[in-house]
Amino acid sequence: MPHIDISMFSGRDDETKKRVADAVVETMMKELGCQKSHLSVAIHDYDPSEWNEKVHDKVDESKLYSGQVYKAE
Repeated sequence: MPHIDISMFSGRDDETKKRVADAVVETMMKELGCQKSHLSVAIHDYDPSEWNEKVHDKVDESKLYSGQVYKAE
C-alpha cells in the first residue's frame, strides 16, 4: 500500500524512469507518512498512436486530483 501506476509515451530510458519512480516514492513517503517498503511504482509505456484507446479513454476523470488526461490528436 500504495501502488502507483504511471502511464507515459514511450521513449524514455530506464534511468529516467527510475529517477521518476524514486521521486514519486519520496513524495508519497513524505505526504502519507508511510515506509518506502510499503510503496511500489510501475511505469507503462505507450505509443502515441495507442494512447487514447489504452489510456485517455479509460481514465475515470472523477478520480483525477490534479491536471487533466492528455488526448492525442
